[in-house]
Amino acid sequence: VQLQASGGGLVQAGGSLRLSCAASGRTAGMGWFRQAPGKEREFVAAIDWSGKNTYADSVKGRFTISRDNTKNTVILQMNSLKPEDTADYYCAASTRMPTVAAWVHSWGKGTLVTVSS
Repeated sequence: VQLQASGGGLVQAGGSLRLSCAASGRTAGMGWFRQAPGKEREFVAAIDWSGKNTYADSVKGRFTISRDNTKNTVILQMNSLKPEDTADYYCAASTRMPTVAAWVHSWGKGTLVTVSS
């Protein structure tokens, strides 16, 4: 499965951004990870085919993940952004909910999100 992510950019703290990821085929679990400079890649949010979702504690209540199974796409709506959300965001696909990087079988190219204070 190939993944194409888009939607990153520069936003002020408190603002919103919407990331989108399109998969070339059907995939059971989709999600997002992020990696800030000098840090390890970390889990952000994931969703399975039925729509069940889960989030990292750091983004709960601010980020919302959704998917359109007819288009094989996943959306990450990011609200109330903070400077610490600044990172490269990576779309991920897995045979289950991709909450762990080791479970991911396909990665999209990173899309940069920069939140200014």
